[in-house]
Formats: sequence, structure tokens, C-alpha cells
Amino acid sequence: MITVKEDMALIGIAELRNKVSDVLSKIKKHRVILTKRNKPLGVIIDYDEYQEMQRIIDEVEDLALGSIAKDRMERKGKKYVSLDEAEKKVGLR
Repeated sequence: MITVKEDMALIGIAELRNKVSDVLSKIKKHRVILTKRNKPLGVIIDYDEYQEMQRIIDEVEDLALGSIAKDRMERKGKKYVSLDEAEKKVGLR
């Protein structure tokens, strides 16, 4: 395993097979980049870090979708169908 930055390390797939427990112990402090033939293949990160990344992505998506919805509501002269109307039109209600 090669430490690239303070919080990041590279490890080849072959080395991972031999040092799984060592790698698993390092993921609390490092993001581990898996390589195959010296090309990045994937990343192993701590589960808490993954959850935080997902939370941030969800918040950004909510903000973006909220902004789109606000822009649509502010358009003048355009008619939009409500969710209830759309569901009735397609036979969901």
C-alpha cells in the first residue's frame, strides 16, 4: 500500500487479496484507491464517510429540484398540470 496523501492510499488488487485485514483497519483514516495494472478501479471508504457523502448529495439534489420547481412556478402564462390531475389522466386515481 502506498500513501499518496495524508488521507489517501493506493493498493493493487493482488495486494488487497493478501492484506484484507490491514486495508480494512486503514479505512477509518484513509480512502483506499484500488488499482489494477496501475489504473484506478474503485475506492474503499469508511461507511460513516459514505453516509455523509450521500447526505450531502441528497441535500444538493433537493436544492436543485426546489430551484427548478420555483422557476417553473414563477413563469407567467404557462399552464402546469397538478400532480392530482396528472395521476387522474394516466389512470392512477
